[in-house]
Amino acid sequence: MSTFSSKALLAVGLAASLFAMQACKASSAAIALPDPKVDVPATGAAGDQTAVFAGGCFWGVEAVFEHVKGVKRVSSGYAGGSSATARYEIVGSGRTHHAESVKVVYDPAKISYGQLLKVFFSVAHDPTQLDRQGPDTGPQYRSVVFAGNDQQAKVAAAYIAQLDAAHVFAKPIVTKIEMRKPFFDAEQYHQDYARRNPRDPYIVINDAPKVVHLKQLFPTIYRDI
Repeated sequence: MSTFSSKALLAVGLAASLFAMQACKASSAAIALPDPKVDVPATGAAGDQTAVFAGGCFWGVEAVFEHVKGVKRVSSGYAGGSSATARYEIVGSGRTHHAESVKVVYDPAKISYGQLLKVFFSVAHDPTQLDRQGPDTGPQYRSVVFAGNDQQAKVAAAYIAQLDAAHVFAKPIVTKIEMRKPFFDAEQYHQDYARRNPRDPYIVINDAPKVVHLKQLFPTIYRDI
C-alpha cells in the first residue's frame, strides 16, 4: 500500500469518526416536551389542514414530518418573501425575507396542530437559536411558525408561553409567529432530499438524528416510510 493511499484511508477514517461524533452530539439535542395546554380540537369534518413551519434547513424538518402519522404530504419551500425571489440561490443571500420552510398537509382527525407544534419544537429544530440552525447561519434559517389563521396563531403563542414558563429550554425561545405568507415550493431536487440521500454527510450529521429522536420520543405517532 502506498503512502498516499495510507494517508487517504486515514483521512477517510478521521472524517467518519468526526461525522459519528457530530451525529451523536446532534442527536442529544432533542428534548421531551409537555403536551400543549391549548390546542385545536380534533375533528373529522374539517378536511385536510395545512401547517407551515420554518426551522433551519428544510431537508431535516421535512424528513421529520414525513414520519408523523396523520401527515399526508410535506413540501420544502420558501415563505416570508415574494415570488420573484423564491429561488434557492437568491434565498441563500439572506436578503429576500424568505425562510426555508416546510408545508405540512395533515388530517386533523389523526394529528392535532398542537401535536405538530410539539414535534416542531422538540425534534425538528432548536427553537432557541436565533437566525441560525446548527451549521447554517442567516435569517433564511430563522425559526418561524407561519400561522394559517387566528386559531393556529393562538395555539402557537400559548404553547411558546407554556414552554417558556416551564423553562424546558436552557435559553429563551426565539421562534416568531407570523400570519401565513405565500408558500413557494422549492426546486424539485430539494424535495424528499433526506430520504433520497441518506448517506449525504450533512444528512447523517444534522438530520438523521432528528428522525431517530422522533421515533424515540413519539413512538405512538412515528411511522416508517
